[in-house]
Amino acid sequence: MSPRRFFVGGNWKMNGNKGSLEELITTLNTASLDDQTEVVCGAPSIYLDFARSSLDPRIGVAAQNCYKVAKGAFTGEISPAMIKDCGVDWVILGHSERRHVFGEGDELIGQKVAHALESDLGVIACIGEKLEEREAGTTEEVVYAQTQVIAENVKDWGKVVLAYEPVWAIGTGKTASPEQAQEVHEKLRAWLRANVSDDVADSVRIIYGGSVTGANCRELASQGDVDGFLVGGASLKPEFVDIINARA
Repeated sequence: MSPRRFFVGGNWKMNGNKGSLEELITTLNTASLDDQTEVVCGAPSIYLDFARSSLDPRIGVAAQNCYKVAKGAFTGEISPAMIKDCGVDWVILGHSERRHVFGEGDELIGQKVAHALESDLGVIACIGEKLEEREAGTTEEVVYAQTQVIAENVKDWGKVVLAYEPVWAIGTGKTASPEQAQEVHEKLRAWLRANVSDDVADSVRIIYGGSVTGANCRELASQGDVDGFLVGGASLKPEFVDIINARA
């Protein structure tokens, strides 16, 4: 079994300006970060170039979304080719805000995943159930179906990080308990084992997102199948350093 390298992504969402991001970037560049942890910051597309040129090379950068083709008449969209051209190596796809605020369906997300991977971008692919789905007891069904569509579009799992983000925990201050997170991560790994391969199940990082903070990150990080985090609000604060160092 390959030891999975701990992965911490910061999703800045639609936040920050050059001044505040420069401050954050200086904090990250000068912080003592666990070198066993892979760190990636998801910047708004208009700041990708700025983030990549300002951040220390040991910190990766991700776009927060992209389209499913390389170029064309798609006003307002960006392509993996453009992302790569800015020196950026990652993209977040299928985030619950893309799904539920902007109406992106599984099929489109699958197509985006396929095109991003063909373009040699790493993909942080997001899945997760809504509160009513958890309360109805359909969490597994929902996340398996979302994972299935992603899996159908992946040839090389080495470039994929799977982010489990229960929608009811994103930005709500409610965090899945370490046990709840571990339970879903374990089931997702079992799904990968049954539907993809043992190798992929053992090697793919499954990270948790949903109100991760400096206060709760260590307990979450101690769970066997939690291989890191996708952090929202806290990724804009100095405590992001504590989250990066959750396993140090």
